[in-house]
Amino acid sequence: MKKSKLIRHLIRHNCELLREGGRHSIWKNKDSGTMTAVPRHQEIKDLMARKICQDLDIPKP
Repeated sequence: MKKSKLIRHLIRHNCELLREGGRHSIWKNKDSGTMTAVPRHQEIKDLMARKICQDLDIPKP
């Protein structure tokens, strides 16, 4: 999955970018308050994308 597609999915489900790290970006779900790291690669494996969504309590892409 392209990172841009995952980012659009996160924003659509009320998540926001908190900060940029060296290798990861930290995202937070505004509703539940959960946070997770998203790798800064152009291509993110589908299993990783599902795990990110699970961590943020949003539907899988």
